Amino acid sequence: MWSVHIHCKIHTRKDKMESLLRQLTHGNAMFLIIILGFGGTFHNGYHNTGLSSPSPYIQSFINNSWYERYKEPPPPQTITMIWSLIVSLYAVGGLFGATTVKFVSGRLGRKKAMIANSFVAIMAAAIMLMSKSAKSYEMIIVARILHGYTAGLGWSTHMMYLVEISPRKLRGVVSLTAVTFASLGKLSGRLFGLSEILGREEQWNIVLCVPACFSVLQVIVLPFLPEAPRYLFIEKGDDKACKKALQSLWGKGDYKEEMDEMLAEQVAIESAPPKSPLELLRDRTVRWQLMTMSFIQCCNQLSGITMLSTFSFDIFLEAGIPRDQIRYVTLGLGVSEIIITIVCGLLIEHTGRRPLFWGGYGVMSATWVCVTVALSLKDSSQWVPYIAAALIIVFILFFCGGPSGAGATLNSELFIQSDRMAAFVIVGIQRWLCFAVLGLVFPFLINALNSYCFLLFAFVSLLGCLYTFFLLPETKGKSLLEICEEFKAITVCGQSFLEKREETKL
Repeated sequence: MWSVHIHCKIHTRKDKMESLLRQLTHGNAMFLIIILGFGGTFHNGYHNTGLSSPSPYIQSFINNSWYERYKEPPPPQTITMIWSLIVSLYAVGGLFGATTVKFVSGRLGRKKAMIANSFVAIMAAAIMLMSKSAKSYEMIIVARILHGYTAGLGWSTHMMYLVEISPRKLRGVVSLTAVTFASLGKLSGRLFGLSEILGREEQWNIVLCVPACFSVLQVIVLPFLPEAPRYLFIEKGDDKACKKALQSLWGKGDYKEEMDEMLAEQVAIESAPPKSPLELLRDRTVRWQLMTMSFIQCCNQLSGITMLSTFSFDIFLEAGIPRDQIRYVTLGLGVSEIIITIVCGLLIEHTGRRPLFWGGYGVMSATWVCVTVALSLKDSSQWVPYIAAALIIVFILFFCGGPSGAGATLNSELFIQSDRMAAFVIVGIQRWLCFAVLGLVFPFLINALNSYCFLLFAFVSLLGCLYTFFLLPETKGKSLLEICEEFKAITVCGQSFLEKREETKL
């Protein structure tokens, strides 16, 4: 009896996977997703990890360039200051890119915005390549700012493009590919940084330009692929071009259900024109969406994952892993991230978003507590450091398969077309500010608290678990207008934000 039941469940899941693959490959959707991924969030992931390997060679280059100019060695604090600028101004570029997404994507459309972003990435790579022969560390700083800009603009535009090409039933799977390509970028940054590949002193400028190859590919191929159907219908009012784009992406069909949903959203937008980020912040009707998006974004970044990406070498060194083995551990982390995001993509439309959030945060919180205990006992046995490393891998698996994957989908579902670009500006600014502040604070935090700093991450993850369990509505299989109504219905102590506004008016 049980064996028959299990066999039926396996057979059903296999049929669903085959159906999903057929839908993705029936038209050009899969090809567009791959091109967007390598030209979009892949850059963000690559530049997060790609700088760690060539860092000693770049600092040596700064020292030599200074000496050739001024015929005297630079003071140590000068090298530190220039290196800090190279690292931190990437986040400044990302912040600027996030603030311009509404202007660029609104004026150019999603496709042309991605192409323009690729041109900036190619220009940044050219400056980085020439910096070595020009003996100019200033050119490295300029290139890093431009790389940050492309990461900030590319992430938000990529996410919008994905949600606007996908039917309701596939929205979660398609949106989650952005996280998969970001994880692939992180792995590639670590892989190309190995000394056996490009991680040598004479090639430090080349290893930082690898993503530009995919930007060139995107510039060549993307003009032949369709614009986002939702953008064409709602913002351009071109229903024929919208239907043609849907057929090109997903195969022949009338797509009446999808176009009726867009029409309903267009009618709703006519009574509520597009808002600026400040207007969106003042709008009580979307207050719960903004709070949810910001809270989950903060929990994701303050849960410890950003520090694992940026300071993985220091964290594993603190855990007691031998220095010569750390690079292989970080490569294993990169592979784990990719596998789990793909699994999450297959599960998200089956399980829904909520269980992935609260379940992921719950396990992450418990894992950080165990990591703290393991690091406190690392001198008691030679196996304890490896247990700590295994726990960190568990944390990454549940983060990528839970809050990270589901968060990318949720951010795209919370707002209708007229509010989405302003919302992405807000979340982009928050994301890059958190990134910059954590990058500055964490080295001092780990020096002051040692392994106990991970208890802070455990507390943040616990808050995320409680919030998503008690307050977050399920968005699986619902239209964007239905999701907005779900959030309007949220009450705390018997009151919603809309009721408070009506009381204020009275």
